[in-house]
Amino acid sequence: MTRAQSAKSESDKPKDARPVRGWVSFVGSGPGDPGLMTMRAAELLRDAEVIVTEAPEHAALVRALIPLTEDGPILVDGGFGEDGQPLTHAARARVVVKHGKKNRVVRLMTGDPFLYASGPEEAQACVKAGVGFEIVPGVSSVSAVPAYAGIPLTTKDHREVAVVTCGSKVDWTQYADDRTLVLLSGVGTIGETAAALIAAGRSADTPVAMTRVGTTTEQSTVTSTLADIAADARAARIAPPAITVIGKVVDLRQTLSWFETKPLFGWRVLVPRTKEQAGSLSRRVREYGAVPEEVPTISVEPPRNPLQMDKAVRGLVEGRYEWIAFTSVNAVKAVREKFEEYGLDARAFSGLKIAAVGDKTAEAIAAWGLRADLVPSGEQSAAGLLADWPPYDEVLDPINRVFLPRADIATENLVAGLVDLGWECDDVTAYRTVRATPPPAETRDAIKAGKFDAVVFTSSSTVRNLVGIAGKPHPSTIIAVIGPATAKTAEEHGLRVDVLAPVPDVEVLVDALADFGASRRLDLIAAGEPVTKPSERKPTARRKARAK
Repeated sequence: MTRAQSAKSESDKPKDARPVRGWVSFVGSGPGDPGLMTMRAAELLRDAEVIVTEAPEHAALVRALIPLTEDGPILVDGGFGEDGQPLTHAARARVVVKHGKKNRVVRLMTGDPFLYASGPEEAQACVKAGVGFEIVPGVSSVSAVPAYAGIPLTTKDHREVAVVTCGSKVDWTQYADDRTLVLLSGVGTIGETAAALIAAGRSADTPVAMTRVGTTTEQSTVTSTLADIAADARAARIAPPAITVIGKVVDLRQTLSWFETKPLFGWRVLVPRTKEQAGSLSRRVREYGAVPEEVPTISVEPPRNPLQMDKAVRGLVEGRYEWIAFTSVNAVKAVREKFEEYGLDARAFSGLKIAAVGDKTAEAIAAWGLRADLVPSGEQSAAGLLADWPPYDEVLDPINRVFLPRADIATENLVAGLVDLGWECDDVTAYRTVRATPPPAETRDAIKAGKFDAVVFTSSSTVRNLVGIAGKPHPSTIIAVIGPATAKTAEEHGLRVDVLAPVPDVEVLVDALADFGASRRLDLIAAGEPVTKPSERKPTARRKARAK
């Protein structure tokens, strides 16, 4: 129902009907990683009419989780007023109450609303105004950031933790014992804090860790001691927001660091694919700590002349074919859409044998309620399909015709192989692959300048189209390809192939890239060099000479 329809329905109610009151849900967004948001938080965001944000990154977070349409929800910046100035706690509470009187409001807050946040004050304002509210706890940076840095705040030998908001009024003498300290807002004063703790009796060798923008792929951690942390933090350019942990538990980071040691941590990975098929690959890349950036290079369009496809589908229903062979997920989608256009369903496949070029295509067939009778036992490709395809048998096969719905890209090898096996083949264009529009200039420049750490090619067409619309990736960029044919195309375009998937599957391809990243990391550590990303290449001798 649109807002206009909602307003009309309200006007149709009796005059004495009481209006429905608004409601405010104070929702913790966690410290930065969207995956740390609760299921309840995501549910409330979907149902909200107004979302009052707190941090600049909240707008992008909301857009990633729910669609924003003309019907809502409305995003309200809770960090700055209409004049562009930061809102005070009181002013922010007034904004929340104003919207909360009439609407279902989600007040999105960093971390946890009731832990080192303004949630209690804003909730009290709701109480005063007679606005109902609820609290949806979030993961606090106090515990999450150290955990992502590989630092447990408690162990069997260290049971006590103190959380301190740094400032001029802190009496550091009360923290002279060996309990673990978690410091908030302590980056700018870490030198004075360390000196005060040493003066209070803490050993100058006490381990210290400072982690900035924790739980995100920009996270970085510096470990030091109370004596050296100020200088080390300056050298590492640690800036707010950051969490500081002081105590012996910091030493466990040497063995428990798990996030920053992911194989592709912080890598910027280019994913040139169709928009419809980028999701699973990007999710896999993200699991290994990388930041995927999807660039559409192919647009899937209907065939220019649909009559051939219409005739083939009618022939399928009439029993003209013994087999249908799907060589891609897009082919399954194209046939399914044609079936829906005619009002048909999977029952039309009764008595028909189904072949799939690989597991992903077979999964797309299964999602339609069908089962593939033939999937290559070896290489998942047209060649692998042919290797397992049975020859035509006049006795066993009542019909000798195969329906091959495909892209407009030629499939002569598959057709020729089927003919050699005694089959007649209706090679039908089910969809066209069209080169997408070029990406923004910023992305094109990043591709050519080597600002991407890796690019993942999932077909020969993605290679040709990316080079065509955006140019060749920089030589420092790691090139990962899904199979030998794609590797050959990449090399024909002057690209060095670094990673070749052992099986033509997107998840296996990303796994292979992660293995490459892990080996590269180990090699750098073994050589005594800092762990860097491929985009953080060393200056060449020519550049050094020019600098002199």
